[in-house]
Amino acid sequence: MGIIQASKLVFEYIRRDEEGNAEGVTRAVDHVDLDVRQGEFVAILGHNGSGKSTLAKHINAILYPTEGTVLVDGKDTKDEAYVWEIRQKAGMVFQNPDNQIIGQVVEEDVGFGPENMGVPTKEIWERVEESLRAVGMYEFRKHSPNKLSGGQKQRVSIAGVIAMHPKCIILDEPTAMLDPNGRKEVIRAVRALNQVENVTILLITHYMEEVIYADRVLVMDQGRVEMQGTPREVFSRVERLKQLRLDVPQVTMLAHELKKKGVPLPDGILTTQELTEAILRISDI
Repeated sequence: MGIIQASKLVFEYIRRDEEGNAEGVTRAVDHVDLDVRQGEFVAILGHNGSGKSTLAKHINAILYPTEGTVLVDGKDTKDEAYVWEIRQKAGMVFQNPDNQIIGQVVEEDVGFGPENMGVPTKEIWERVEESLRAVGMYEFRKHSPNKLSGGQKQRVSIAGVIAMHPKCIILDEPTAMLDPNGRKEVIRAVRALNQVENVTILLITHYMEEVIYADRVLVMDQGRVEMQGTPREVFSRVERLKQLRLDVPQVTMLAHELKKKGVPLPDGILTTQELTEAILRISDI
């Protein structure tokens, strides 16, 4: 059984006018099934309003299903007795790090979660050091978060979640407010957690380049999972992704256009190195 399981998940919310009167019901998630194994890196793509962030909030028990079930490490998110335990198992990182950082000093902020969990003081400081090292921010432990760049702040947010020793981390568009260098810093830290610490990762994003290292990609539209597979399988379907109002990595699009012009390239090229090697192979023929 996977660490995260959703079965026929439906979530509906009531639309209201400016005076608070109900106008109707919108289905944000529509019969989604999901099974994520421990240690898996799953990326979820979709345009704004596709339901990807709403799905993510169910895994951390921020939202509860209208229909269907969500299990985290075997615990039903609708059971209030398990909410605290579920939030310890599945940590959440949001897109604006300023909404999660509350300490005046980096190490104090990272230790806040374990302290609330009742972790002994000695172990808290061990976890703080371990977590900051994991995201490459240990040398900034005495700094004020206000003095950090956006990418550094987001890595501190991730460290704060890691310090609670979750089995899974859900990242809801964690790089949306960052510059390209900040995005690279955060994704590098996330990949290291997955590969070295075997932390399960669910990455919600609309930056295509961030998902090429995922084990599996889900593409959502109108609350449903429209496509899923490995990054190569998903990005091989360029025209379908365009229909879903999504881009593909620039190098993938270049390879796709070259192939349309008759260049014999394989489908689903994901990196510049792959494209270079494929062209060199053609040149040697």
